[in-house]
Amino acid sequence: MSLFKRLKDKFQPKSNEVKDLSDESLESQTEALDDGLISIDEFEEWEQEQIGYKFKVGLEKSREKFQSEINELMARYRTVDEDFFEALEEVLISADVGFNTVMELTDELRHVAKVNNITDTSELRETIVEKMVEIYERNDNLPETVNIQEEGLTVILVVGVNGVGKTTSIGKLAHKYKQEGKNVMLAAGDTFRAGAINQLKVWGERVDVDVISQAEGSDPAAVMFDAVNAAKKRGTDILICDTAGRLQNKGNLMNELSKMKKVIQKVVPEAPHESLLVLDATTGQNALSQAKSFKDVTDVSGIVLTKLDGTAKGGIVLAIKNELGIPVKFVGLGEQLDDLQEFNAENYVYGLFADMVSNAEGDDEERA
Repeated sequence: MSLFKRLKDKFQPKSNEVKDLSDESLESQTEALDDGLISIDEFEEWEQEQIGYKFKVGLEKSREKFQSEINELMARYRTVDEDFFEALEEVLISADVGFNTVMELTDELRHVAKVNNITDTSELRETIVEKMVEIYERNDNLPETVNIQEEGLTVILVVGVNGVGKTTSIGKLAHKYKQEGKNVMLAAGDTFRAGAINQLKVWGERVDVDVISQAEGSDPAAVMFDAVNAAKKRGTDILICDTAGRLQNKGNLMNELSKMKKVIQKVVPEAPHESLLVLDATTGQNALSQAKSFKDVTDVSGIVLTKLDGTAKGGIVLAIKNELGIPVKFVGLGEQLDDLQEFNAENYVYGLFADMVSNAEGDDEERA
């Protein structure tokens, strides 16, 4: 089955006979499932439609840029030759896919075209998308799901420079896990940035979770000590820890994070279970540079990529994973509480190429 056909089946209604659930709320659909009004298969189909819709809407700017430029490229270059590949490289680089990733992708496309004797550029349209998925999914030994413990306390450290959406991401993560029935607590470890503690407290009130904090300027490790002990005492499931991200002094940042980890490990030896780096997708290659810098000073287990809905350079997702070997675990697709979505390569590709998916399927049906 082709990639486009698979995405069509996954994210779009299978049949006109299936009830249109796309406008219904999660609460109403859960009630319908509990009351036996819909089947588990219908509920799961509705969930997939919702995920596909969120990625489609959230990646609208990137999709419009990607699809229009690829379509224009196919119209301008009818024959697969070196001029076509060089133009494709420019399109992908402008989308912040990353130079090394672009070179790898186009080299593989050259090989596919040669082996299969492809001369018409339109025949490479779907292959381009397939190769993007393949490149992202390489090194699939890297876990893309968050390491939540089945029993006991899970500790998540969150790092990132000012302005990337770190506090907002922490609040949305707390909301997500609380909605899943977890007991969540926050730790205000970014004690040096003016207003950071109060911002986290506001989010704590908004999503109704406790926040452990001390006075501004306190030792972040002391906050972690209080927080992890309070979390253990109260039977908390997940402790999400805000930290400072002052990259202008990497040595101090490294020492600070190391001290915080040691304090946490005195209470929970295997913690932290995750160290998530928050990056602003709208900054493009600067986000990639930040990721490289943070990787130099701490163990980053995953990326939270915010504001993906606000940029046309969604290709940065591929660059981060392929060039740094760090999986993207969450993406920000809007302003609502539930718009921080777990990342999945197929969901992402559908969001980038949803219109192509629908059009390609229609072309197949016409030929049939």
